[in-house]
Amino acid sequence: MSESTTPMPISGEAATTRLARLLTMVPWLMGRQGIDIEQAARTLGVSRKQIEADLALLFVCGTPGHMPDDLIEAEWEEGYVYVRNADTIAKPLRFTRDEALALTVGLRTLLDVPGLTERDAVDRALAKLVEATGESGDPSNRVRVSLERDGDEVLRLLREALDASRRVHLRYVVPSRDEMTERDVDPMRLLNTEGHWYLEGWCHRAQDVRMFRLDRVESVEVLDAAATVPTDAATTDLSRGFFAPNDSDPSARIRLAPEAAWVADYYPCHDVERSGEYLDVTLYVGDGRWLRRLLLQLGGAARVLRPASLTDDVADEARRALEAYGVDPSQTTRAL
Repeated sequence: MSESTTPMPISGEAATTRLARLLTMVPWLMGRQGIDIEQAARTLGVSRKQIEADLALLFVCGTPGHMPDDLIEAEWEEGYVYVRNADTIAKPLRFTRDEALALTVGLRTLLDVPGLTERDAVDRALAKLVEATGESGDPSNRVRVSLERDGDEVLRLLREALDASRRVHLRYVVPSRDEMTERDVDPMRLLNTEGHWYLEGWCHRAQDVRMFRLDRVESVEVLDAAATVPTDAATTDLSRGFFAPNDSDPSARIRLAPEAAWVADYYPCHDVERSGEYLDVTLYVGDGRWLRRLLLQLGGAARVLRPASLTDDVADEARRALEAYGVDPSQTTRAL
């Protein structure tokens, strides 16, 4: 099936999140043939519209071969769900020896992550895996993964400050403003996500909880002052992803041409809808300068649907850029 007819997620969620749900949903539905679709949606924690979109996607999924018999069958028109020809996915997962060893090492490495909140769950999973592998899992005891680079002084100092509940002084680069800032922060936790280390803490400059990416920290000093995080300060809920916006956050509705459809997978887009060959997406932004740069990069492959003020801002920046290169803006064509 072509990209233009592939069912899109209703919520604009990340592809990895949707895939994880589908892999869970298929065997679950296989064991509950004829379940009421409303009950299935409630149990899986999604809307009926979303589960219908997921079931429609299953029609184009299956084993290699691309023949009708290779594809999963899904039926729900009468309000009851039936899933067939998905036995391969429904079978219990069996790890090879190498896969089990890799998973064991990974779980042990995860336990070394500072601020891990699901430590009990990781301990239980690791215990079950060790019990299942028995002596064949012994080689994993001789493997250790280091989560920090040699000489990563920033991470080391922040770990010490977190363990000792000490305030830190940061020199921190804000890329969106190309600005070096200095601020005192009371550490709350360290976490590693999407390939980067972050410090989350109470920022005295912002008087709020902030997240700081460690590769943007120019220097850190552990102060001789106790960290005094306000009692009502809470860590960020990452269950919906690293960036989960509120309805009050600034947003923009963007129309993406086919060559720019990668934006919907690469950035956290919401309310993704297909309009012919184009994708309409909503982007929530904390700093409009980042979005303006993205739109300038996309050029004619993107169009701002709203707000109108963003269209004017991007047009002004494009005009100034063209004039800087000696190009007459009136001789250029309008995007999309």
